[in-house]
Amino acid sequence: MTTVNTTARLAALRSLMKENGVDVYVVPSEDSHASEYIADCDARRAFISGFTGSAGTAVVTHDKAALATDGRYFNQAAKQLDNNWHLLKTGMPEVPTWQDWAAEEATGGKTLDETVKKSGGAGLKAVSENLVDSVWGHDKPARPNNSIMLLPEKRSGKDTASKLVDLRKELEKKKAAGFVLSMLDEIAWLFNLRGSDITYNPVFFSYALVTPDSATLYVDDSKLTDECRSYLDKNKVSVKPYDTLFSDAKELASAAANATEAPKYLVSNKGSWALKLALGGDKFVDEIRSPVCDAKAVKNDTELEGMRQCHIRDGAALIEFFAWLEDQLINKKAVMDEVEAADKLEEFRGKQKDFVGLSFDTISSTGPNAAVIHYKPEKGVCATIDPAAIYLCDSGAQYLDGTTDTTRTLHFGTPSDAEKKAYTLVLKGNIALDTAVFPKGTTGYAIDCLARQFLWKQGLDYRHGTGHGVGSFLNVHEGPMGIGTRKQYADVPLGAGNVLSIEPGFYEDGAYGIRIENLAIVREVKTEHMFGDKPFLGFEHVTMVPYCRNLIDTSLLTAEEKEWLNRSNEEVRRNMEGRFEGPELEVAKKWLERETQPF
Repeated sequence: MTTVNTTARLAALRSLMKENGVDVYVVPSEDSHASEYIADCDARRAFISGFTGSAGTAVVTHDKAALATDGRYFNQAAKQLDNNWHLLKTGMPEVPTWQDWAAEEATGGKTLDETVKKSGGAGLKAVSENLVDSVWGHDKPARPNNSIMLLPEKRSGKDTASKLVDLRKELEKKKAAGFVLSMLDEIAWLFNLRGSDITYNPVFFSYALVTPDSATLYVDDSKLTDECRSYLDKNKVSVKPYDTLFSDAKELASAAANATEAPKYLVSNKGSWALKLALGGDKFVDEIRSPVCDAKAVKNDTELEGMRQCHIRDGAALIEFFAWLEDQLINKKAVMDEVEAADKLEEFRGKQKDFVGLSFDTISSTGPNAAVIHYKPEKGVCATIDPAAIYLCDSGAQYLDGTTDTTRTLHFGTPSDAEKKAYTLVLKGNIALDTAVFPKGTTGYAIDCLARQFLWKQGLDYRHGTGHGVGSFLNVHEGPMGIGTRKQYADVPLGAGNVLSIEPGFYEDGAYGIRIENLAIVREVKTEHMFGDKPFLGFEHVTMVPYCRNLIDTSLLTAEEKEWLNRSNEEVRRNMEGRFEGPELEVAKKWLERETQPF
């Protein structure tokens, strides 16, 4: 990780701020579609600050600059930010949020977002020109314009016409004029299309408008194959150019203004302010949690089976990789850096059926780098893997039938007692959440503590959520539900058909990091009773990779936890049967046999 000198960039931005009468300028991580992962052309916060993590907000005044990010990125941000920037460690005691920091800087009638207007700011100022883009100039990458593919019903499990019927029922309930979609994964899911405009995310730049009697996809028509056009036509979806959405929105707003008691249009609460203004503002628009987001999060039977099957293949690739890596480091005494290991893992995944690509940058980290929660190794500056230190690998892939995200922490030598204890406490938390049974209506906020309880008893914890939703051959992070302490996770209950990660961890800064992550399906479970006639839910993990025996302190495990491990290992062996035959796979076969021996 390198530090970028941002002095000239900030000076240029401040000059433009003065020209436009802006005193405080906020630069979010997301693009205009609120995407977490973005195309290079939308990496404005990274450009202006030098911080490349996926989450964070930059705030620039005429004489100060601050970058707020969460606990996953404290170490990374500290290394990447230069002396022009003040790091706001979100969630830490005595540390203001970026909103509060900006509000303090906006006192005295300066211009800032309406959310801090009460602190003395003069209100939100619309600037049609993106000032960071102007600073970036000709060096700014071009917007991707990659082709789009159709995801057939044998993969999606439901056609677009049926999804539109369901969405229109929501419009009818809310007596709405229509719903404008701006989230790229929601559009891809609704129309059963996939793209590659954003690295690791099979989405494409687009908007959509659905009314009670029409559906319009705003996308560059040249990206659509004949198969896509035929499918959209069959499902009564018209296509218009991507950049005409805002002019159409203004026409809708004008028509509504001239009508008496016109119904409102709905937009996602993650939609841009520009979109809301184009539709006429608060008078003509209601912000809601997207019904498409909610529907997408409940996987149908086809999608769930796809998740199970792709995790078996992905597990085979990870097992082959971990066996190969240990053999290279221990038996062959090979010298290998973190990037070389990550590239080899991608090679193993590439051999699997229906592999499309990775689902995020592989976190291949040795020793102290494993303590950087969202570490990204870079060729030339990354570390050589130390076989006598902990190795953490957090990785995932996109397959035509699903999306994977798996973390395993390994030690190829002799771990310390502290490392074994920490690993086992994390493992116990993973098991506790995996085996939890809870009534329908329970939120991820309510059960987050189950994964942390064993660490808490030792006065330990971790600075990230315990679980996030995962798409079906879509974004590796999806809402609206999750497991953690975010307010949103207290508002949205878990439901049957959700797919989430379970990933507790522990990080000793400057020494090592531990994380164990599985993906799991939320499903109804049979219980002896059904209190209040309410169904009970539990988890079915789909990740098929064994845990590191070398790091497990069995004296800390209960008999029930050991039995859970034995059942899990038996399930892995059963699903891997016949996948490691032949002399070239003998190393992987023996590694799997060793790692899945009964406790």
